[in-house]
Amino acid sequence: MDKIRVIHDTVGETLTVWLDDPMKEHVCEETTDEVILMKDAVGRVLGFELLHYRPADPATGISVETLVQAGT
Repeated sequence: MDKIRVIHDTVGETLTVWLDDPMKEHVCEETTDEVILMKDAVGRVLGFELLHYRPADPATGISVETLVQAGT
């Protein structure tokens, strides 16, 4: 997957970032910092979820910056 999915749930106050296909998810693991790691069957991290997430300025929401490097 060449896309990164960013999902902000304002009701549940979570921010979920998928680095790969969510359908590959096999297990979730919560860290001590209220971060959930979603992993595939071999333990590779597919994404993460931040619990109790609220943007610094709710009026503007979140912004996502992309950087594309050619030739890498």
